[in-house]
Amino acid sequence: MQVTETLKDGLKRSYTITVPAADLDVKVNEKLAEAQPEVEMKGFRKGKVPMSILKKQFGERLLGDAMQDAIDGAMKTHFEASGDRPALQPKVEMKGGETWKKGDDVVVEVSYEALPEIPEVDVAKLKIEKLVVKADDAAVQEALDNLAKSAKNFEDRKKGSKAKDGDQVVIDFIGKIDGEAFEGGAGEDYPLELGSGSFIPGFEAQLVGAKAGDEVAVTVTFPAEYGATHLAGKEAVFDCTVNAVKEPKPAEVNDELAKRFGAESLDALKGQISERLEAEYTGAARSVMKRALLDQLDKLVKFELPPSLVDAEAGQIAHQLWHDENPDHHGHDHGEIKPTEEHLTLAERRVRLGLVLAEIGRKENVEVTDAEMTQAVLAQARQYPGQERAFFEFVQKNPQMQQQLRAPIFEDKVVDLVVAGAKVTEKEVTKEKLQKAVEALDEL
Repeated sequence: MQVTETLKDGLKRSYTITVPAADLDVKVNEKLAEAQPEVEMKGFRKGKVPMSILKKQFGERLLGDAMQDAIDGAMKTHFEASGDRPALQPKVEMKGGETWKKGDDVVVEVSYEALPEIPEVDVAKLKIEKLVVKADDAAVQEALDNLAKSAKNFEDRKKGSKAKDGDQVVIDFIGKIDGEAFEGGAGEDYPLELGSGSFIPGFEAQLVGAKAGDEVAVTVTFPAEYGATHLAGKEAVFDCTVNAVKEPKPAEVNDELAKRFGAESLDALKGQISERLEAEYTGAARSVMKRALLDQLDKLVKFELPPSLVDAEAGQIAHQLWHDENPDHHGHDHGEIKPTEEHLTLAERRVRLGLVLAEIGRKENVEVTDAEMTQAVLAQARQYPGQERAFFEFVQKNPQMQQQLRAPIFEDKVVDLVVAGAKVTEKEVTKEKLQKAVEALDEL
């Protein structure tokens, strides 16, 4: 077997691999010999079929496997000897494939972009500021007030009061299309919170200003994508009778409220809120610190980037941003989305930082454990209630999805490792300043 370099330009590499016909014949014989003990054929005992007959019967079928094994072996040997690591899957083309016949040497052209040599990063020289926010009494009280609002009760307004947005109206209603009542369109003493968006768009707004005892004809059009196809896109009139108008009254902040949220007492609830707020602040501060760390690495480390990786990343960025701007468009039935210079600049940053973190993780033997992967899959599966098992099976059969779940875990573990070795100073700030720092993250 012979490997000949045909191109070495920057990170671009090309090699010609020649597998002599005799080597292929040896590999076919090896495969036949390996299988011989298990072969059964009429007229022969198991494992006693002559090699000549086996070769005639199965040789052609095994030739393709022998070719692939030979080429894979040659590429593995080449990468071990050269130290090259392909940025993407190498492109392999067989020369003279259409005219090749048994007995000819196999010649393939292998081309790829090699990953660059990543400069060593001295993490001890990195200086990082960690923002710290304490869950003060005001923040805890604000959270308590929000809980009280969410646990609100509704009390009758003064007789003759008009319903306001946020009030609850208790109504009887019957819906009709072209004057005919339809199934599922009626209700009695239904408590409807105005502004909640729980009814068809436009329904609740037409009850604002109504008083107890009023009869209101509410005219709406069912959305085109409405679940009940016999109603989708059709105009309906709901004859409503307002039985009561009630105003919201927040629950009192006391032990009773605490028990409604699973705490033994108000003090216990305050403690839980404080812990939750501290966890939220810590998570937000970590995101800010991670950005600062990546910004430093981006400025500190420079090297040649594989164009294929940059182009692929820029394409993904452009595609994602296009769909973000066109949320109602699903699928890929759109014209070509060309990356801009801004997309390419962002792609270069992401590829550079991805390679730096991957290299640090490789040298420090950072690994994503099975338990961490299981937790990631479970977290993702919660987004598909009732379909968890199907999602698990999808992940098991989809290496690309596994990589998508593994990548952020690996990155976070490497970031934690770098932070542990860097010089970190803590700075106590207000939650408002932390929020501004978090909002600034969206600028890149």
